[in-house]
Amino acid sequence: MHIILLSGGSGKRLWPLSNDIRSKQFIKIFKTPEGDYESMVQRVYRQIRKADPEASVTIAAPKAQISAIHNQLGQNVGISVEPCRRDTFPAIVLAAAYLHDMQGVGEEEAVVVCPVDPYVEDGYFQALKELGNQARLGEANLVLMGIEPTYPSEKYGYILPTGPEQTSFVSAFKEKPDAKTAAAYIARGALWNGGVFACKVGYLLKHARERFGFADYQRLYESYDSLPKISFDYAVVEKEPKIQVRRFYGAWKDIGTWNTLSEAMEENTVGNAILNDTCRNVHVLNELSVPVVCMGLENVVVSASPEGILVSDKGQSSYLKPIVDRIDQQVMFAEKSWGSYRVLDVGEESLTIKVTLNPGSRMNYHSHSRRDEVWTVVSGEGSAILDGVRREVKPGEVLTMEAGCRHTVIAATELRIIEVQLGREINVSDKQKHPMPEV
Repeated sequence: MHIILLSGGSGKRLWPLSNDIRSKQFIKIFKTPEGDYESMVQRVYRQIRKADPEASVTIAAPKAQISAIHNQLGQNVGISVEPCRRDTFPAIVLAAAYLHDMQGVGEEEAVVVCPVDPYVEDGYFQALKELGNQARLGEANLVLMGIEPTYPSEKYGYILPTGPEQTSFVSAFKEKPDAKTAAAYIARGALWNGGVFACKVGYLLKHARERFGFADYQRLYESYDSLPKISFDYAVVEKEPKIQVRRFYGAWKDIGTWNTLSEAMEENTVGNAILNDTCRNVHVLNELSVPVVCMGLENVVVSASPEGILVSDKGQSSYLKPIVDRIDQQVMFAEKSWGSYRVLDVGEESLTIKVTLNPGSRMNYHSHSRRDEVWTVVSGEGSAILDGVRREVKPGEVLTMEAGCRHTVIAATELRIIEVQLGREINVSDKQKHPMPEV
């Protein structure tokens, strides 16, 4: 089974846990079978591997998410990197070209395309395999997954099948309706459109050639910022006459707001939180080291992170994005391929952050031209390279790097460092990467 997971998201609807770098699918909020916490992308990836250990998984994601993907899934996961945001059609055909040109997947092979962040049970992934098998038959050019609706939702589009069979052709698509119209659609056998489909790889490449004039991975990647922004539905689905839909009867939830997220949580609190016995339907997610105490609340979600604190009625949480759009501050937490960092203090000419490196990982060998840095090792062991000179580091070590100093740190164990940046111009663009020296 070849799967393309679409990993988009602006990080606004689940603020303050999400931001422009850390989209909702990277927030660790779900319990694993072992009792740890995992994110949506980790959960979906684990479920795919359980359903099909040999599955070929490619994640289509913007550049800003690559470090988080490597941090959570490792270095070996396939990634089709989107140089910029151009909507779903360019993202999907770029990923198809990646499969064909970089992974050697033939044009007659089927591929399943789906969002990276549904909250589903394991049966969903067996349904994805069956969707791919149906596409391989070639009875239709596209095979959609139609989700059996549980209520007349106004949030989803609807698929009207020609009959009640497990797999049937599509008679019409309907955009997001009001509740009354949705109920009428459901009475006619309509299904939710969850944005999941399967087709042959060559079908996607054919549409790329027709619209862009080429379909090879290198040219698509190099020309990506000039490709038109267009959705896959508008570019392909609405114009395709041969579409089938395959029914999915299992549980499926699109977690897009705090309200729907709290419905999927297995417990009422994640992190340091206390609810007294007068709270009703209250959920707390706390990433700070200080406790959150809730008393006498009902139908409320509370979330605290370095980005800010949210206290909201669950119904009102659906209207969060326009408010967050007005907030202008730098990213306060991010996952990197080597670990993570958290901003502790922002001064006029200083920035203090806590850096955590995973065991065996290292930063790029780099320098800064407009700032000095002072690192204090808090815990763990490893080594640092400063201008080509290696030295071992342990708790209490202080490293000073003036502007222009080439440096990196390598973690033998989990390594925690307090990093103080000093300068009049402190920004993420002030970084030059260099080849790693042999020392």
